Amino acid sequence: MISLLDRFFPSRSPTVRDAVAADVPHLAAIHGRAFARGWEPDEFERLLSDRAVRAHVATLGPRRPPVGFILSHVVPPEAEVLSVAVVTDRRRRGIGRALLSHHLARLAAEGVSTSFLEVEEGNQPARALYERFGYREAGRRRGYYAGGADALLLRRDF
Repeated sequence: MISLLDRFFPSRSPTVRDAVAADVPHLAAIHGRAFARGWEPDEFERLLSDRAVRAHVATLGPRRPPVGFILSHVVPPEAEVLSVAVVTDRRRRGIGRALLSHHLARLAAEGVSTSFLEVEEGNQPARALYERFGYREAGRRRGYYAGGADALLLRRDF
């Protein structure tokens, strides 16, 4: 449900930028609310310091905290999306779409020609987003997630 504040003062389009060390607490908080097993801040610190990782965040204005992020491990010509998350009350407002669009464009500029990711089979909103960006099922990991849900391995060729 859209709050009154959002109705009268709609948020502007998200700004997507490279993630920086100061974003780590926000990334851990977003991830912790989005997934059954959240990553700790030290995991994000390690990822952001890894030269093979590309990380982008979405904000709703300058000097505002991230409301979403995307991370990939890149070894051209391939990349694997490690995680994508958007804060719960900002979902379905184009933030994931903006993140994925920016991220994939940056990967392509680096010479990536194939991107992979895993998504829980029952996560219909995420699957619809990835499908819009050309990801197609390339495999399945049975019982991969807690509770026994399958993971779908998706692939996108640029």
